[in-house]
Amino acid sequence: MHIIWTILIGFVAGLIAKTIMSGGSNPSGFFLTAAIGIAGSIAATYLGHLIGWYQAGSSAGFIGAIVGAMILLGVYHLVIKN
Repeated sequence: MHIIWTILIGFVAGLIAKTIMSGGSNPSGFFLTAAIGIAGSIAATYLGHLIGWYQAGSSAGFIGAIVGAMILLGVYHLVIKN
């Protein structure tokens, strides 16, 4: 059940990040949006552990997932210049 919630929260975080960072070359599709949101959540969790914001075993949360997805979308925009 934890995996399903992670995918659902990642998808919503990816949608919100795409809405905030509206640009011409945003990726489209359910799976790519969910993947960016999930990867953003994982990246925010590890970055938070590295900086010391989160304890071992805790996750970044919804806002962290959105910020992580926005960072990954920024990297996506730098790599794919349309």
